[in-house]
Amino acid sequence: MATRTDAPTRREQILKEAARLFAERGFHGVGVDEIGAAVGISGPGLYRHFAGKDAMLAELLVGISGQLLTGAKRRLAEAGGGAGPEAVLDSLIEGHIDFALDDRPLITLHDRELDRLRDSDRKLVRQLQRQYVELWVDVVRQVHPTLAEPAARSAVHSVFGLLNSTPHLGRRGVLPGRGATAELLHRMAKGAFAAAAPVEG
Repeated sequence: MATRTDAPTRREQILKEAARLFAERGFHGVGVDEIGAAVGISGPGLYRHFAGKDAMLAELLVGISGQLLTGAKRRLAEAGGGAGPEAVLDSLIEGHIDFALDDRPLITLHDRELDRLRDSDRKLVRQLQRQYVELWVDVVRQVHPTLAEPAARSAVHSVFGLLNSTPHLGRRGVLPGRGATAELLHRMAKGAFAAAAPVEG
């Protein structure tokens, strides 16, 4: 994830390049040899780290779902009782924006290749995602008490769709700077939640 500061392991390097190549050319359009070449090892050498491409795909998609949930829980724990719900929501949005800007290939990969996972892995991804959504729903409803639970859940999914649109925003060089893009996405996410909430009257 973007918060990591230590050097990536070889396994992490392989996963990063696999995600990039799968996103660019599709899962079936990439061979093991190409992934190996991208990290400077032979294709067969990859089998010391992964059983095959299917295992890489599963680790990528299960892994990012788990990381998002863990990161959100950490942000809630760090807020403790001292931060108001508005600040907690801001922190959750910031965390998801970091993912959306820094892990764009994984968004494309999820959209295109989730159905290729084994049933057990796909169910695990869905389970982690549901937990992540419900965590957001609770915080959003604290910020916007007039928002009923089903509407809050729909709003959260809609905001995820907005934030996860980054692969479609154009090449990195065409976008505004990272800071400006992050600020824009943050304002839009907050605005979407505010617009979803009925006005108390």
